[in-house]
Amino acid sequence: MSDHRDQSPTPGPAEAPARGRGGVLAAVRETVLVVAVALVVSLVVKTFLLQAFYIPSQSMETTLDIGDRVVVSKLTPGPFELHRGDVVVFLDPGGWLPPAAEPDRGPVGSVVADVLTFVGLLPEDSGEHLIKRVIGLPGDRVECCDAQGRISVNGTPVEESAYVIEGAVPSQVPFSVTVPAGELWVMGDNRPESADSRYNQDKPHGGFVPLENVVGRAYVVVWPLSHLAWLGTPSTFDDVPGEAGVE
Repeated sequence: MSDHRDQSPTPGPAEAPARGRGGVLAAVRETVLVVAVALVVSLVVKTFLLQAFYIPSQSMETTLDIGDRVVVSKLTPGPFELHRGDVVVFLDPGGWLPPAAEPDRGPVGSVVADVLTFVGLLPEDSGEHLIKRVIGLPGDRVECCDAQGRISVNGTPVEESAYVIEGAVPSQVPFSVTVPAGELWVMGDNRPESADSRYNQDKPHGGFVPLENVVGRAYVVVWPLSHLAWLGTPSTFDDVPGEAGVE
């Protein structure tokens, strides 16, 4: 009696490799797609929302130390108001920074670093950027110092011990300025070591920072983890008359 049970043919030796090649190609396509989407999302986030920056100097100690990485919100100023006391990253208004020395990464390393920085996967270096604290908004009268050695804004003395480095005076040099429309007066928290608005009054914009140069407000230290901290707006300027913020 013949056996009519259905028997599936055994795959030939050529079929398994073909199936394997197809699986590898599918995996490669999926990986490329995931990486491409991740890069696009990262680029969109960096362009419109957030950007990381590296702290290269001691001018903001002890709020920010050399080597800290901060995340900057690009929605301030803009949808959210910028306030006195906020820490901001801004493009050099002209002549504040010396020419930056390019790190020697080699041709391939430089290209890779530039691409990763462009898409936001590496923090921006300090070649064209500075980070300081906003002391005066457009229209503010900022002066130093009163009989107690304090800075005053619109005639109101402010107590800056919440952020100025311990042992430092508010300013080693006297000044009295009115902030023009569309610009800011900024100072570093490490006052003796900060070449800020006070020391750039002979440069373009007279030491002021155009709002259009502001990249955004630094709102959190993310690295190293031991320095993890929120960079909120201090209450220092709560009693200062005038507009509290600027968009």
